[in-house]
Amino acid sequence: MKRWLAAVVALGLAGPPAGAAEWPAKPVRLFVPFSAGGAADALGRLYADALSGAYGERFIVENRTGGGGLPAAEAAARAEPDGYTLIVTGIPIIVLGPAMNKNVAYDPMRDFTHIAYFGGTPNVLVVHPSLGVKSYAEFIARAKAQAGGTEYVSAGFGTMGNWVAEYLAATEGIKLTHVAYKGGAQALLDLLAGHVKVGMLSWSSVATHIRAGKLVPLGVTSANRLPYLPQLPTLREFGHSDFVATTWFSLSGPAGLAPQIVNGINREVIKAVNRPQVQKQIAQDGIEAKPMTPSELTRFAQSEIDRWTPLIKRMMKEQAR
Repeated sequence: MKRWLAAVVALGLAGPPAGAAEWPAKPVRLFVPFSAGGAADALGRLYADALSGAYGERFIVENRTGGGGLPAAEAAARAEPDGYTLIVTGIPIIVLGPAMNKNVAYDPMRDFTHIAYFGGTPNVLVVHPSLGVKSYAEFIARAKAQAGGTEYVSAGFGTMGNWVAEYLAATEGIKLTHVAYKGGAQALLDLLAGHVKVGMLSWSSVATHIRAGKLVPLGVTSANRLPYLPQLPTLREFGHSDFVATTWFSLSGPAGLAPQIVNGINREVIKAVNRPQVQKQIAQDGIEAKPMTPSELTRFAQSEIDRWTPLIKRMMKEQAR
């Protein structure tokens, strides 16, 4: 908490550059590169409301779907850096998209100004009760005994759940076979039906089913145990000391945004997270939020690129064989 307050104070001391003090003088467009109802959309709308209240101008959410979010990202990168076009970014836009696609028309670091960290939801390794596995150790032992590999589902190829599972397979020396779906909804339905017995999915998508006993959680990718499920161990506790992975989202704009605009938005996002109604919503969705200055977010984004891109490239090369 002290760090959050220090960040707010530091940002509040920044002086306004010429031309930025009047911003915003009209509504601001906020691109969400995914469909309504998902985590990116929920976070985008949550903070759009907070920013609208803080600035007295509307922050209008525009869901620009298709192409894995890449067309929306390309449009945002090409927009004028005047503060009136922003986009919900995060690991799908900054890390996964550029790593998986050779023809991406934007550079995730050079072509964007990264403004504020929205938070991330951890991924959970879950199994269907019919598998008869009740612990992580049992799962690994069973997977090692399956010479043909163990099938699993995620929200789709290239999602964080997909890459977490493959990372786990590589480090544990097991074979996991990805059953790809176009989205998490159908994957979850087949998992609940027992057609596929293993899943690596976000906490927000499986929490209700875990509580109902329809899925058995074995491990979570958060840094610490979840306060709403304290009996669930983290993967770090199973020997992956440096393994923390979340499907995280952030707020960005075109490169060249005025520092006063960037710092002001960052300050308001940090203030919003401290509001009880916002805390309640992000806790309910399993969102782990923490304060980051724009420079800290930029460094974090680069570290995530450095961390995941080599694995993604290697996996894609192996799959192309």
